[in-house]
Amino acid sequence: MDQANVTGIETGNLTVVEDQEWLPDWVYKLRTSILLLIVIMAVLGNMLVIVSVMRHRKLRVITNYFVVSLAFADILVAVVVMSFNFSVQYYNEWIFGPVICDLWNSSDVYFTSTSILHLCCISVDRYYAIVKPLKYPIKMTKKMAFVMLAATWLSPITISYAPIFMGWYTTSEYLKTRVLNQCEFKVNKPYAVISSSISFWIPCTIMVFTYLAIFKEANRQEKALHARAGNAMLMHRHSRDVGDKNGLHINANTPTKDRNILKMKREHKAARTLGIIMGAFILCWLPFFLFYLSTSLCDSCTYPEFVTVLMFWTGYFNSALNPIIYAYFNRDFRNAFKNTLACAFCSFCRRNPMDSEATERLERRSSAQLRVPLPSRRASDLASL
Repeated sequence: MDQANVTGIETGNLTVVEDQEWLPDWVYKLRTSILLLIVIMAVLGNMLVIVSVMRHRKLRVITNYFVVSLAFADILVAVVVMSFNFSVQYYNEWIFGPVICDLWNSSDVYFTSTSILHLCCISVDRYYAIVKPLKYPIKMTKKMAFVMLAATWLSPITISYAPIFMGWYTTSEYLKTRVLNQCEFKVNKPYAVISSSISFWIPCTIMVFTYLAIFKEANRQEKALHARAGNAMLMHRHSRDVGDKNGLHINANTPTKDRNILKMKREHKAARTLGIIMGAFILCWLPFFLFYLSTSLCDSCTYPEFVTVLMFWTGYFNSALNPIIYAYFNRDFRNAFKNTLACAFCSFCRRNPMDSEATERLERRSSAQLRVPLPSRRASDLASL
C-alpha cells in the first residue's frame, strides 16, 4: 500500500495536524488493543485457511489455489506491514531507520497490490467457470493457474521496491530533508496516479465488469434450472402414471443431469462467496485510495492525523476479514475450519493427516447411497441378504 506517514508532519503535499499527544490514556489503550487484535486475527485466520485447504481434498480446486496464495499474502501484510505500523502507533515515532522505512513502504505497496491482483485472478477464474464453462477446463489448467500466480507475485515489484529504493516515487527536496525518527511517504503526483491505477483502479474495474457478467449469467442459469426442474416434475409425474399402469418404475432424472446441476450450484455458491470477498475488499480499500489520490494531488490540504490511521487500518482489516467471509458464506470452508480447529485443540482428535480425507470419502459414499433410487436400494439390500 502506498504508505503515508503515520507520525510525521507532512505526507505528500499535505500537512498533517499532529494530535496524537492529546489522546486520553484510555483511548490510546483501546486503539492499541484493537490494532493488535486485527494483526492477530489476520495471521491466525489466514493460517487456518491455508491449513484447511491442505488437509481437505475437497477444497483442492484451482480457484482455491488463488485463495491460498491470497491468504499467504494477507499473512505477510500482517507480519511485515501491520506490525511496523502498530509499532509507530505504540511508540508515536519511527525507531527503525531510513532503510527499514523504505522497506516497509515498499512492502506495503507490494503486498496490497498483490492482494488485489489475486482477487482479479479469482474473478477471471469464476468468469470462465460460469460464463464460459466449456472453455474453463481448457483455459484454467493448473499450469495456467501457476502462470497467473507468478505474474501476480512478480508484477507489483515495478511499483513498489524498484521505484521506492531508486527514489523515483518522491521529490529531490524530500530526499535531502529526511528525518530519522519519521517514516514519511511523500510521493510526487505522477507516482500517485500510476501506483493507485495499477494497485487499485484498473484491477477493480476488471473485477466489477467480470462479476457483472457472472451474476447476469448466474441469474440466467438459475431461471433455466427452475424451468428445467418444473419440466422434470411434470415428466416424472407422467412417467409415474405410465409406470403404475404397466407395473414399471421409470426414473426421469439421470445421474449425469444430477451431477451437472450439483456442479452448477457449487459454482454459483463459490462465485457468490468470492463476490462478497471482492465487495469487502473494495469497501475496505476504496476510502483509502480516494483519500490517497485526492490528497496527493492537492497542494494545500490539511487533515487530522487520525484520519490517516483510520484509512490505513480500515484497509488492513480486510486481511483479517476474508477468513470470516469464508466461514460464514461457504459451507465447505466452514466444515473444514471446524474439523481443523477440532484437531488442533482437542487431544481426542489427534489423527493422521490422511484421516480427514478418509472422513470425506465416507461422507461422499454415504451421500451417494442416499441418492440411490428406492427400488435399487431395496434390490441391493435383498442381494446382500
